[in-house]
Amino acid sequence: MIDKLKQIEIKFHQIEEQLTDPQVLADMDRYADLSKEYKDLKELMDIYEEYSNVLDSKSVAEEMINDSDIELREMGQEELESITEKIESMEEKIKMMLLPKDPEDTKDVIIEIRSGAGGDEASIFAGDLYRMYSKYFENRGWKQNILFINEGSAGGYNKIEFEVKGDAVYSYLKYESGAHRVQRVPQTESQGRVHTSAATVVVMPKLEMKDVDIKKPDLKVDTFRSGGAGGQHVNKTESGVRFTHLPTGIVAESTDGRSQIKNREIAIQRLYQKIYDARKKAHESSQAAKRKSLVGSGDRSDKIRTYNYPQNRVTDHRINLTLYSLDKIIEGDLDEIIESLRLYENTEKMKELDDNW
Repeated sequence: MIDKLKQIEIKFHQIEEQLTDPQVLADMDRYADLSKEYKDLKELMDIYEEYSNVLDSKSVAEEMINDSDIELREMGQEELESITEKIESMEEKIKMMLLPKDPEDTKDVIIEIRSGAGGDEASIFAGDLYRMYSKYFENRGWKQNILFINEGSAGGYNKIEFEVKGDAVYSYLKYESGAHRVQRVPQTESQGRVHTSAATVVVMPKLEMKDVDIKKPDLKVDTFRSGGAGGQHVNKTESGVRFTHLPTGIVAESTDGRSQIKNREIAIQRLYQKIYDARKKAHESSQAAKRKSLVGSGDRSDKIRTYNYPQNRVTDHRINLTLYSLDKIIEGDLDEIIESLRLYENTEKMKELDDNW
């Protein structure tokens, strides 16, 4: 673990230097990414510094234990016991901070909720889930924007799709993908019988423009004379610019500007947009395949979580967590469920980390 921390310390100081580089300061996206990475590492480095000091104190206490003076030995023993407990606590915290992070955890998300088995009641339940999540977003200070709505005939939604923006949204919501089952007396039931219905939830990280990384060696640049209206200047100078992205074959050009410099700016922006659109399309195809694996069939038996109204119970079947507070959870109080899922994932990662060490 010490070796790993020393490597991170080197990286931390390298980032610290880069943040004062004029080229980095001129590139807002790169500066923002490095600043975030610096902030994350700074917290770890502060704990590492404290941890190193505690280890030094441990060495001093061990020397005291071997002293010929009885009182010093007793003081050293007491100090060592206290320090050992502190070291164990700090090591657990450091290990948690060293866990590999999902690179998509920081992204905003697109969420899709669909009614599953259960007819009108499934659509009503899909509406209840949307309302539950909306209240959770509000509590966290996140913003949402509805992209698509197909309302159910008796209320709720056959399908609703929306994006959510905020701080590390995907890291909290990624656990919600799957089939959600509800057990209750439906509004449409006249004889008071409990029915079981289902709705599916898909949470997908949102692809952003900054995810498009175009390297200079991958670009072929051509200039040419602009045709059409524009007078002698346009026709006689090679102001037109064409960029070809060699790995994908995507081409973008511009003859809109009266100067080559302006056309280069326009053409490169068009190229970025085209590559972004192509990657977004590929990303959406990938997510569509992922969606099927996340939600299964949408059948009542294929579930990740059950909401049982008669017992005021919510059970997350993946971690065998049962809470008798459905009334609060359906009002957006999802913290205990989500934190339990995050803890479970981190515990599993911790086991892998311990095995590797």
